[in-house]
Amino acid sequence: MSQRPQALFAMAAENVPQVFPPEVLARLRTSVDIEPGLVAEDFADPRVLGTLARAEILVTGWGCPRLDETALDAAPRLRAVLHSAGSVKSFATHALRERGIAVSSAAVANALPVAEYTLAMILLAGKDVLAARDRMRTTRASAGWGVIPGIGNYGRRVGVIGASRIGRRVLDLLRPFDLRPVLSDPYVDERRAAALGVPLLPLDELLRTSGIVTVHAPETPETHRMIGRRELALMPDGAVLINTARGALVDHDALVAELRTGRLSAILDVTDPEPLPADSPLYDLPGAFVTPHLAGSQGNELARLGLAVAEEAERLLAGEEPAHAVDWAALEREA
Repeated sequence: MSQRPQALFAMAAENVPQVFPPEVLARLRTSVDIEPGLVAEDFADPRVLGTLARAEILVTGWGCPRLDETALDAAPRLRAVLHSAGSVKSFATHALRERGIAVSSAAVANALPVAEYTLAMILLAGKDVLAARDRMRTTRASAGWGVIPGIGNYGRRVGVIGASRIGRRVLDLLRPFDLRPVLSDPYVDERRAAALGVPLLPLDELLRTSGIVTVHAPETPETHRMIGRRELALMPDGAVLINTARGALVDHDALVAELRTGRLSAILDVTDPEPLPADSPLYDLPGAFVTPHLAGSQGNELARLGLAVAEEAERLLAGEEPAHAVDWAALEREA
């Protein structure tokens, strides 16, 4: 691509200015000819058909309509799809893959804030910060200074379930700390675990021996409610479960039963169902800390996703391959 190719936004229109603020949009437009006011929320929309027919690149995002045979037939010059979010499962079809169209994702960029949230929660959980705050709210008093046995982040084992992009990033962020991370992932062998710098454990052993367990596996039929009553019972007294992956990976009825005993705690950025119904006990249980699916890119972090797309567009213009091409073979086992 030696000159600026025609491009088209395909996403919920409200997302364009958030993901592509002025400075990011300006950088994108040095590589492609794209109008921020023209957004395909429906590929059959007459207002976008002319540009879609000329488009060599689609810049997609949350709310992108499905790229099925009909949509692709309307875009005969399409060469690349640059996705300004994580998973492409909601819109990518077999037809897209069959036609050999390059597809890139900003999943690596979106993994960073999730990993940062996870790191923060691991450190806070290790110091018992969230439970201490709740106790002070209840008693309206401070216990004063004194050594509290059983807490702290020196040598604490952190079990990471899933060597996904986020799981790997969490492992990277944990390196400067005196924590002892371990990994469980059926798709990772000992050699790969060694390259990641962590011991590889069966899931049951990880659960039995970790004071903090953080879930970063994809949602697939095999992982549905992978953390159930039996698995929770394996976790030691006082352990903390963190879930930023998908709510359905954890059996919430079993989790609520454990939380009611006070034996375990949980930090949940995702739930099942999502959002939680107003009568969910997770709002009130003292061992539950629930946030509204905010670990992923939010606010000014969205610009990082747009920047990832702008950088991919620059590579295409230079005749290079995308740096973050979607791995079709691995897509089914990704979030």
